[in-house]
Amino acid sequence: MKIMNKIKSERRLCLICMEEHEVDTVEVTETEIFKNEDVSFTATYEYCSNTDEYLETEEMIKANSLAMKDAYRGKVGLLTSAEIVVLRGKYDVSQKDFSEILDWGRATITRYENHQVQDRAHDDVLRKIDYDPKWFLEMLKRAKERITDKAFIKSYHKASEQYKKKQNQYLMDSIQAIYADIEDEELTGRAVLNLNKVVEMINYLASRVTNLHKVKLMKMLWYSDSLHYKREGRAISGLAYSALPMGAVPEGYEQIVLLDGVKYDTVWYGENVGYRFKTSPGFEIRELTRSEVEALDDVIQQLGNLNTDEIVHKMHGEEAYKCTDSNCLIPFSFAERLTID
Repeated sequence: MKIMNKIKSERRLCLICMEEHEVDTVEVTETEIFKNEDVSFTATYEYCSNTDEYLETEEMIKANSLAMKDAYRGKVGLLTSAEIVVLRGKYDVSQKDFSEILDWGRATITRYENHQVQDRAHDDVLRKIDYDPKWFLEMLKRAKERITDKAFIKSYHKASEQYKKKQNQYLMDSIQAIYADIEDEELTGRAVLNLNKVVEMINYLASRVTNLHKVKLMKMLWYSDSLHYKREGRAISGLAYSALPMGAVPEGYEQIVLLDGVKYDTVWYGENVGYRFKTSPGFEIRELTRSEVEALDDVIQQLGNLNTDEIVHKMHGEEAYKCTDSNCLIPFSFAERLTID
């Protein structure tokens, strides 16, 4: 006898024994072979206690078939039908329009949500859309002539919302891509790039240094990393710094200042614009260690009162800067000769 989980019971005509009695709706764990895989899933039946037999209604046949195929999809790493429905809802798009946007057959998404298992290539496309709303926006624009204006506007609005939520991840990915090519650990201070720590460093400096403009911030980040390397044999952030005309500047700095949690005011000086960094609301230290905070405090104490020209001048006097070719990455091995302690 199968192990059953009774969902409900209803007194009515039983279609198995053709007598009126309490007919149970039950769940049973079944195992079938599908595409050469043993698949276990939960099936739903009507159960007759008079005959100890099960019956599948037409609706149950469809639901059980889908449950079996979803179990298979889960086993082999494909999106389930429910996950595809959620993905479609994420962009507020109909089955037909989703197929049009993907340039698939009109009924393709309907089939995937109801009875057909998608192939790996289509599954990869669906997963990329789920992860990358920017890519979906591009596909949506290409399909504009194939769907109604109302459907386009509705999906464009939803996709734009998703893109804004993912913007910080795009920035982080772009920064990580820059650092993927930097293999020499002496250029990153023997530390793994930690963008959460970078954001905390910027906020900590901004909370204790008045008029912290971009040029000064970049120098104070380098001094903090270098001082910690000098003391502990490891930098704080994992950033790599280039020797530019105004001193050390971290690779990817243009993206770094746009990360979530980095706040600044735009300040005009005549016709020139500057950025004055400030503490993000609710900032608290979560990842910086005690020794890292101590290094930041000492840099603030020794350099925090310098103006931009003064800190650039000091940077130009550092052996690390003088011994590095222009536009090249500065090795942290020079930290031993750092002019601050």
